[in-house]
Amino acid sequence: MIGVLYEHPQWFVPLFGELDRRGLPYRHILADALRYDPGAAAAPYGLVVNRMSPSAYLRGHTRAIFTAQHYLAHLERLGVPVINGAAAYRLELSKARQLDLLAALGLPAPATRVVNDLGQVQAAADELDFPLILKPNVGGSGALMQRFQSPAELADAGASGALDELLGIDGTALVQEYHPPRGSAIVRVEVLDGQFLYAIRIHNDPNQGFNLCPADICQTPNTGVADASFDLCPADGLPAKTARQIEAVHPPAWVVEAVLRIATIGGLDLGGVEYLESERDGRLYFYDINALSNFVTDAPNVVGLDPFIRLGDFLQQRWLLVADGVARAA
Repeated sequence: MIGVLYEHPQWFVPLFGELDRRGLPYRHILADALRYDPGAAAAPYGLVVNRMSPSAYLRGHTRAIFTAQHYLAHLERLGVPVINGAAAYRLELSKARQLDLLAALGLPAPATRVVNDLGQVQAAADELDFPLILKPNVGGSGALMQRFQSPAELADAGASGALDELLGIDGTALVQEYHPPRGSAIVRVEVLDGQFLYAIRIHNDPNQGFNLCPADICQTPNTGVADASFDLCPADGLPAKTARQIEAVHPPAWVVEAVLRIATIGGLDLGGVEYLESERDGRLYFYDINALSNFVTDAPNVVGLDPFIRLGDFLQQRWLLVADGVARAA
């Protein structure tokens, strides 16, 4: 049996449909309603697909984020193969860890300071060049990010209490130099099973917020707060998304190679890495690693392939390996 660990009620309908089409045996594992025996000697699953999102806290499911960590460690102890396992999930949950990985690989990233006290924000800002962007360490649909053009603007925000939610659910935040992307567009490179899948350029008006997920189903009201209104993330009636232009691109070879290295070292079986070309200095910067990266809407027309079929192929191959191993053991 394949277990699919997830929390969002709608994001993975296409994945379940692909598993159904192939006749693969699977079961839903709801991360916000988990129950397991840490002393168990075996798991009821031969393969687990981790599709947990750090944005669960925006839907009132903060508990799912941390219990999922414990559950993945439990599966790891039992030797259950997991797609995007504990290492990938740890990376997903920390923008600070992502920046550490980029630094370890010698890849360009925006200058950043990590803080766990609002009293450290000003000192961090003093070490950087404005404009700055402040973001919680545990990300989620671009929520709670704030951009500041000047020291005075940042000081006013601190005095008014506008930064009070910045530290997020793990008490950690990033103070980072903001690089306006050239042409108001960023690039997301998707990988699967150690191979380049596709890349897209996403055009965005910064005034629409920082949620750049290319899937319609991911678009949320641009309130900038954790709120019950994020529960279902409906795909329709969202003019901000329909106005966004998305197109297939071919990144430089060194960028694709870098993204594949990120995926390998980070333990990502699938995911997306984002980069931008800066209007400030013309340089390319990697800035976000998404272990849970929802595929672009209308992918066959946008990028010339159906990523859910590719993902289905990958999962079916992994499941057949598991099933074959079980048969041989018997």
